[in-house]
Amino acid sequence: MTLRELAERLGCRLEGDGAIEITGVAGLEDAGPGDVSFFANPRYAAALKTTRASAVIVAEDGAPLEVTALRAAKPYLAFAEALELFTGDAVPPPGVDPSSIVAADAFVGADVSIGSFVVIAPGARIGDRVVLHPHVVIGAGASIGNDSILYPHVSVRERSVIGARVILQDGVVIGSDGYGFVPLTDGTHRKIPQRARVVVEDDVEIGANTTIDRPAVGETRIEAGTKIDNLVQIAHGVRVGAHSLLAAQVGIAGSVTLGQHVTLAGQVGVAGHLTIGDHVIATAQTGIPSSVEANSVVSGYPAMPNREWVASSAVVRRLPELRRQLLALIRRLDALEARIGEDGPERVD
Repeated sequence: MTLRELAERLGCRLEGDGAIEITGVAGLEDAGPGDVSFFANPRYAAALKTTRASAVIVAEDGAPLEVTALRAAKPYLAFAEALELFTGDAVPPPGVDPSSIVAADAFVGADVSIGSFVVIAPGARIGDRVVLHPHVVIGAGASIGNDSILYPHVSVRERSVIGARVILQDGVVIGSDGYGFVPLTDGTHRKIPQRARVVVEDDVEIGANTTIDRPAVGETRIEAGTKIDNLVQIAHGVRVGAHSLLAAQVGIAGSVTLGQHVTLAGQVGVAGHLTIGDHVIATAQTGIPSSVEANSVVSGYPAMPNREWVASSAVVRRLPELRRQLLALIRRLDALEARIGEDGPERVD
């Protein structure tokens, strides 16, 4: 398409030749003629000066450019939409691969694509236009909402509920047993049956090899619009509020309630039975052993206000130097006391 057509599709203001033919999307350093690229981070200013891209998506109020520009109020969003236009995944055609097994009483909606070696258990419900890639397993009584995409080796266990437009990346497990055991007097442990359900609401995306456990009673719920990264563990009975962001290797223990718009950066750990308020941000590798009030930014272990953690970290870096200074001061005091002792019986404290 022409650059003018692309600008109209993206809602951008065009600066330059609208007749240029655009055939793809690429980064500033890799782009060539026919590509549209993206610039927002000042770190890439040098690459912007040397890019061979035919056009660059930039902020509406950015500085003038030597290259043809598409001005956008939200340039990163415009870039994402451009990627969808030029590199969108091909949707498999509707139909059921002969190698798959679909229970006789399972409901399968219209225009569903079921890949090879998929298993759909009795009583399951598959909504319209759902895509099930190879080796997906849908448990008995589970349901998948309209327009959802489940990539290879996803397992949705019995009675789990998946909403509309949900994306489950490779290897996701929804509804595995929660980690619950009763210690016995002989030192062994008896399993607590985990029979309740997991509910994943609309427009959620869950990254590869993430696991979300079901509880013994009640439910585990991921509210609408939440985005979860790879290798995240969410234990039984957890509730994750709407539009929250959980980065890779986050671990959340049982019965935690996260508010809406919570951000947990990589490797954050949350202890069980806590409440994390709305709009909380926990920076990478934060350990959270107690509840956190809404609108807080926390860091470190145990979690503390981010500003306190930054100040503490600065002190920690100086500990070797402070230790040397303290030892030198102790030696001076010892020497002073020794001299006073030699001069007479009186001491100066």
